[in-house]
Amino acid sequence: MRQVVERDGLQIHVESAATASYHIGKPIDERSLIVARKHGVDLSDHRARRVTPDDFMRFTHIFAVDQGVLMSLRIMVPDGPKAKLELLLDNVPGREGDSIADPFFSEQDAFDITWADSMAAAEALARRFSK
Repeated sequence: MRQVVERDGLQIHVESAATASYHIGKPIDERSLIVARKHGVDLSDHRARRVTPDDFMRFTHIFAVDQGVLMSLRIMVPDGPKAKLELLLDNVPGREGDSIADPFFSEQDAFDITWADSMAAAEALARRFSK
C-alpha cells in the first residue's frame, strides 16, 4: 500500500498491525520478503506489532484481511472509535466479502497470490481515497 500511496502522491499514513501477539517484534516471513523484493519493495526493516486501542482513535480506517481478523478487530474496538472497520477486498469490485489468503502454511507461489490480492486492494483504495 505504501508503494501505491507514494507513487500516487497521496497524503495517507499506512501502518500494518496484527490482532494476535505471537509475531510481535519479529521480521516479515522470508517468503514475503522475496515477493516484495521481486516487485521492488524492501520490507526488511518491518517488524510485527499488535493493534492497540489507540489505533481506533488515530486512524480513520482499519482494514482486515479476512473475516476472522475483522471479528477480532470488532472485539477490540473501544468506545467512540474514529476508525471505520472494513474488509480489505471489499474495495475491489467483484471481490466483496473475499479474504486475502494467509500463505503462511503454503508454498512460495501462495505468497505471490497474496501479493496480487493485496496490490489489487491497494490500487482500489488509492482510487477511492484520491477522489
